[in-house]
Amino acid sequence: MSRSTPSPAEHAGAWLRRAWTLAARTARLAVGMPDYDAYLAHVRLHHPDRVPMDRVGFFRERMAARYGAGRSRCC
Repeated sequence: MSRSTPSPAEHAGAWLRRAWTLAARTARLAVGMPDYDAYLAHVRLHHPDRVPMDRVGFFRERMAARYGAGRSRCC
């Protein structure tokens, strides 16, 4: 027998998972860590003809863009 509406515990669990995901994403953005899952969603939605980079390539590209050669910073 299946139910069509979630129980209060299931609803609370889904809410907590969503809140944790958003908090983790915010924390990663605050420290400059790129979000690979957001990148994949963006590529699939806006560039369906492109093959997305793999996880390692994505992080290398993001770190090179942030700290790459030719950029000088004092701090």
